[in-house]
Amino acid sequence: MKVLVIGSGAREHALCHSLSHDPDVTALHCAPGNAGIAGVAELHQVDALDGAAVAALATELGADLVVVGPEAPLVAGVADAVRAAGIPAFGPSKEAARIEGSKAFAKDVMAGAGVPTARSYVCTNAEEVADALDAFGAPYVVKDDGLAAGKGVVVTSDLAAAKEHAAGCERVVIEEFLDGPEVSLFAVTDGDTVVPLQPAQDFKRALDGDEGPNTGGMGAYSPLPWADPKLVDEVMQTVLQPTVDEMRRRGTPFSGLLYAGLAITGRGVRVIEFNARFGDPETQVVLARLKTPLAGLLLAAATGLLADLEPLRWSEDAAVTVVVASRNYPDTPRTGDPITGLDEVAAEDAPHAYVLHAGTRRDGDDVVSAGGRVLSVTATGKDLSEARERAYTAVGRIRLDGSQHRTDIAAKAAAGV
Repeated sequence: MKVLVIGSGAREHALCHSLSHDPDVTALHCAPGNAGIAGVAELHQVDALDGAAVAALATELGADLVVVGPEAPLVAGVADAVRAAGIPAFGPSKEAARIEGSKAFAKDVMAGAGVPTARSYVCTNAEEVADALDAFGAPYVVKDDGLAAGKGVVVTSDLAAAKEHAAGCERVVIEEFLDGPEVSLFAVTDGDTVVPLQPAQDFKRALDGDEGPNTGGMGAYSPLPWADPKLVDEVMQTVLQPTVDEMRRRGTPFSGLLYAGLAITGRGVRVIEFNARFGDPETQVVLARLKTPLAGLLLAAATGLLADLEPLRWSEDAAVTVVVASRNYPDTPRTGDPITGLDEVAAEDAPHAYVLHAGTRRDGDDVVSAGGRVLSVTATGKDLSEARERAYTAVGRIRLDGSQHRTDIAAKAAAGV
């Protein structure tokens, strides 16, 4: 099977890493990719938002499957263009991807499906914003209605900061605050059948102790030893299957990866948000534990054959990923700094720990930073403590001037707290 992955982040590197170990994959391509992905896939230059260009590349390569990684190409309809060229694509249509592209649309779908979520208001002017913030009170949850690369949400007790964020959005969704731990649960679906993956927990705040500004995610772990063993079944019954059924009822069936961001509140499970693609950094730990070959799973979803698939197989090992970010992230990150120590990780820590690139590029013989979240180190172990130790040992080998990372990823879960 020839597979083309679209994207250039750590999520796409994690996908390519898993696909490169799949015996059914005979050729692996990625566009545009990054310095790390180049080690496992052949890279091609393409505008990931240009559906016609992506479809032309897939046709030229003779791809049997195209996996569209990031949200922006999905919202732009790239998966539709690929399918129109007669090639199976893993990823929802432009219409279905609105479940991530518009928070207001997602709320409407949840209302139609009877999915439990936070109460909310959609606001388009300062007066509506002020009324909604007053109605819910602090802490305030303010979400840009559109795509914002994981940075469109502000949770704050500062009323002025909440209003300032809302003022910068064309349309904004203001919600009640949901208490309780957050969980990410991915599901692969072909529009009818829904196959859940293993839950993970990520860390959004930049600093230890969940302090500092929101980011795209600074680390993640799986499994969740503290979670109710019935959690996945409950979310399947109350969230994932009803949402997929509602999307199909509306005439916009959702095929691809449905990501449910959940809060485990005192009143039960509530949906914080939906995404239309694999999440970063949770993908790194979930795929590290998946034993079922990935290509067959994604192709079955893309071709409507998930119901025929054998049950997924999972490793009993735990997985932890730690994100290494550049100086000043998540504000204006500094880029162009050399990254060293990657060869040491490959020599000393593999196969239990490995580096997945996000914001990197080649500069001659050097790998240099090219974004805010530069790379992530993913490690496995017999339990979370061993996986954490291996991850942080590998992080310690990597040198990037001014870099930052959290030191407490999965610490409480590993300690049973």
